[in-house]
Amino acid sequence: MSALLTVLVSFCLTAAVEPLLIRYFRRHHEGQKIRQEGPKWHAKKSGTPTMGGIGFIVVIVVTVLAAAATHSLHRTLLVALLVLLGFGLIGFADDGMKLFYKRNMGLKAWQKLLGQIVISAIFLWVYFSEKMPYSLYIPFVGVVADSVFFAAFALFWLVGFSNAVNLTDGLDGLVSGLGIIAFGVYAIIAWQDARTDVLLICLAVVGALAAFLLFNHKPAKIFMGDVGSLALGGLLAAVSIMLHREWSLLLVGIVFVCETASVILQVGSFKLTGKRLFKMTPIHHHFEMLGWSEWRVVLTFWTVGALGGILYLMIW
Repeated sequence: MSALLTVLVSFCLTAAVEPLLIRYFRRHHEGQKIRQEGPKWHAKKSGTPTMGGIGFIVVIVVTVLAAAATHSLHRTLLVALLVLLGFGLIGFADDGMKLFYKRNMGLKAWQKLLGQIVISAIFLWVYFSEKMPYSLYIPFVGVVADSVFFAAFALFWLVGFSNAVNLTDGLDGLVSGLGIIAFGVYAIIAWQDARTDVLLICLAVVGALAAFLLFNHKPAKIFMGDVGSLALGGLLAAVSIMLHREWSLLLVGIVFVCETASVILQVGSFKLTGKRLFKMTPIHHHFEMLGWSEWRVVLTFWTVGALGGILYLMIW
């Protein structure tokens, strides 16, 4: 399956599946519960169908397996899909509990973290069994070629970026657009590096998210939910590791980094000084509180994400 065909198939299948999910959740009166501490104007989004990530995850898996049928199924490709499905399953359980109990509380933090660690450990087991490189360049230190150190770093990377993307998913279309940009950049890198396995999955994600954005832009007809955001974040980290360009994610995923940093800084500042640095975190809410429209915040963050990706491609 050609690159263009992979994108088109993923796009068309997602465009066909998402309306079915929207109708299903509306018919069963299952919708997102908006957290009370969020911006008050987000209350009108309460009841919007969620868990749209189920649709594009299934489509990505089907598209990648169909595209890979013309190639040898490398285990690294399968483990990338495992990361997508595994993190997605954790998000599915989290979203499912929220819908079942009719509240914006799902899995406990330790339950979610434990699941993420287990999936990450499986990814690393396959990674090492395939004898993929585990050397890692550390600024001001040099190259560290230690499997234990690399495993600890990769575990932090997978869990960290899974949660970072999840934190970012607070505005209509924000993560969908940023995901298209990030996976598009990695598709270019994978093509240049002749990594067909990574290229296939990146293209499938780009096509699926492009179609999902048709229903997820403001005003969103459906949200991706934790099932979508946790899966995309975990896969994004896995792709950067598989391409052995781990640090690239600091630029390619710069918005995710800033969103997470804003929460850490806010909590740290409040505990140490009793003062808040931002009006609200994650930082996209800070700009909303300043009077920016949701569209303005989303378009600005998309632009920052695109500039980060372009900058990496230029210096790379």
